[in-house]
Amino acid sequence: MPKLCAVKVRNAKPKDKPYKLSDGKGLFFHIAKSGKKTWRYRFELAGKESTMVLGEYPGMSLEQARKARLEAREIVKSGENPTHVRKEKKKANIAKAEAAKAVQKNSFEFLAMEWIEQQKDRWSHNHASAVLDSLRNNAFPVLGDEPVTEITPPMILQVIRPIEKRGSLEIASKVLQRMTAVFRYAVQTGKATVNPAAEMRGVLKTKKVTHRAALEAKDLPKFLQELRDGDIHINTKLALQFTILTAARSGEVRGATWKEIDLENRLWKVPAGRMKMDTSHTVPLSRQAVTILEQIGNLYGQEGLIFPGIRDWNKQLSENTMLYALYRLGYHSRATVHGFRATFSTIANESGFDGDVIEKALAHEERNRVRAAYHRSEYIEQRRKLMQWWADLLDKMEKGADVIPLYATG
Repeated sequence: MPKLCAVKVRNAKPKDKPYKLSDGKGLFFHIAKSGKKTWRYRFELAGKESTMVLGEYPGMSLEQARKARLEAREIVKSGENPTHVRKEKKKANIAKAEAAKAVQKNSFEFLAMEWIEQQKDRWSHNHASAVLDSLRNNAFPVLGDEPVTEITPPMILQVIRPIEKRGSLEIASKVLQRMTAVFRYAVQTGKATVNPAAEMRGVLKTKKVTHRAALEAKDLPKFLQELRDGDIHINTKLALQFTILTAARSGEVRGATWKEIDLENRLWKVPAGRMKMDTSHTVPLSRQAVTILEQIGNLYGQEGLIFPGIRDWNKQLSENTMLYALYRLGYHSRATVHGFRATFSTIANESGFDGDVIEKALAHEERNRVRAAYHRSEYIEQRRKLMQWWADLLDKMEKGADVIPLYATG
């Protein structure tokens, strides 16, 4: 019969010398002088007595120790040494864990996360989050645990088709592009030899490309006059006028803060974290743009956001608010906030300005890496002349003057 109980085990205290409490059938509780307590099992195999440690207390309870003794006793009955069997089992478990770890490191999700980490220095925080979310929501549930070496084109279709069925063709295209990049990274790092996503070219459903509506030069005078005289909240009106004058993106204007403005040098320095390509951008400010800043500053002060929300000054003006202003003016189908950048680009190019200067004004990054390496000029002074010319042209249009938008290069 067992001799020990849980209370007796719990109350066992260390003494000057190590001692043990027997539970019977070879199981005993060993208390070391240091206070360390272990369960041990004494057994005889081939006429030789041996002892093995089953586990430490309190990690192993009395009940668990008795169960472990029974398992060890069965091994002894089979003629094997339970200590040796446990060592071999431990080795096998380690090997199994290492194999599973190797498979996991070769899984699509693991390599996708590794690829995203490699790109973080090149991407903005928002873009990195968008890439991760698109894969996490669409690709990982289907392919996340699959080794990249075992993924086939039909398996990739299992990711793409459900996205298409919900009508999200643009997301489907982005997910496929990002999956292709992950497999390319796997090939480059020696984790795979083929890129199955590269075989999916042409498999996506497509929709007719529609460019964002943009006004032509002949439509600007009337629009500028209606914007000036329209029944629109002054904050929204000034934000739209500033956006058009600077040829900036809506998000860059709406998120602009007074800390980014250098009125003395008439410069707006947009930090990299707020730019689409995660590269800082300096905008030379025309006299007219500075006047708008002075107007908005008189209304709301020169701290925090330049164009705060209409209902909450601690939040930036929303994109929908600016779009609704165009709707109220009757331009919802003919113009978008982003479209004014295209209008600026068209008129500036047709008026003889240097294409590189215009592209820099629009914060378009050079896609050709070789060209970009030798082409780092900010064109600040050239852009200062361009933006002032643009502002003066808009002024004349707003006043109804007959305008021939040509740049006098001499």
